[in-house]
Order: sequence, then C-alpha cells, then structure tokens
Amino acid sequence: MSARNDILNRVRLRLGADEAAARKQRVAAVLAARPGQRQGPRPTERADLLGEFRRRAEALASTVDVVSGWADAPAALARYLAAQNLPRQGVAWPALAHLDWAAAGLEIRIGAARGDDRLGLTTCYCAIAETGTLMLLGEVDNHGVTSLLPETHVALVPASSLVWGMEEGWARLRAERGAPPRAVNFVSGPSRTGDIEQTLVLGAHGPYRVHLILLQDA
Repeated sequence: MSARNDILNRVRLRLGADEAAARKQRVAAVLAARPGQRQGPRPTERADLLGEFRRRAEALASTVDVVSGWADAPAALARYLAAQNLPRQGVAWPALAHLDWAAAGLEIRIGAARGDDRLGLTTCYCAIAETGTLMLLGEVDNHGVTSLLPETHVALVPASSLVWGMEEGWARLRAERGAPPRAVNFVSGPSRTGDIEQTLVLGAHGPYRVHLILLQDA
C-alpha cells in the first residue's frame, strides 16, 4: 500500500492541507445529509431479501445452498464438493477457523490462498439482494487472493449480511467502519469474458465457480 499512500500524499501536498481537509469535510457532510429522495431512480425493494438474492445470484451462474446456521456449513460444503467431484482441500479466511471442517471430512487450511489452492472459502461483509452480489472487504485477515486465485470460490453468507442495494451496503460500511478498508471487492458470479468472438468463457480472470452457502439463522 506504500505506492497508494505516496500518490495520495502527493495529491494532498498539491491541494494544500487546508483545502484537502475542507474537501473531505464537504464530502462527509453530503454523505451524512443525503436523504433518500436525492438518490437516483432505483427498483422497488423486495420484502424477501434472501429469495431475491438467491434468484439474482443463480442468474449470474452462482450456485446456492441454504442451511440453518454456521454449524451446518461444513457438511453443506462437503456435499457440494462431492457432487461436483472436486477436491476436499482448501484455504479459508480466519473468520471461519471455528467451524469443524475435519468432522465433515474436509482439509481446510487457514490463511491466504497460494497458487496450488483450488478452493477458497470466505465470508462476506454484505450480500446485495438487488444484484446477487457479494461485498468483500480487503482487511488484514481477509486476503483478497482467497476469493480470486482458486478456481472455486465458496462464500458463507449470513442472512444478517443481506441488504437490498449497494447504497445500503455502502451506508452500512460508513456507519460501522468510518474510514474505508484497504479494498472493497464486489463478486457477481464466476469470472467471465466474451472478448473472443463474443463467446462467453467462465474463469477468465478468477474463479470458474462461485458457490454460496446461505445461513438463514446467522
């Protein structure tokens, strides 16, 4: 992040400390005072956030399983891997270290993904029902490579993380965290491209598969 900090510091120097601080205060004031009627046109919010999120995610080629809570996630993952004939080894964010992966016959390492990891497990900060999108925060223990490098990305999505739109996701982030994290990644299904002869190819710049385990009671 040193290069990013160097760039931002040069911008601050050109603006001057007072002007940079004043601009930051003006942006914060606009965000804090922004009423709903000042947003652009938006689709009508659906009452069933979980159902809408699932429908949108599956339309983006994600697969979805719904379980009761955290304790059911390892068995749900084992079923998915067996059905897809995928290896039972992977790497997970530290937030998932408390789950009993071994009892489900899985070998899950905690840490950041490496080049030979074929399965990456994450949680999410928010799940955007309007678009079927995951909002992931890049923080000290939330390694971005774990969702980007392995060919299969599995996310555990608590029902409490569901929000209607990106506006609500950003509002929650500002309210709960204040300063933004080092990165915010949005995941909308498997990586894809249609650059070559307009033929859709999955896994071009990231995972071939995205599987979501929705936790109803979490």
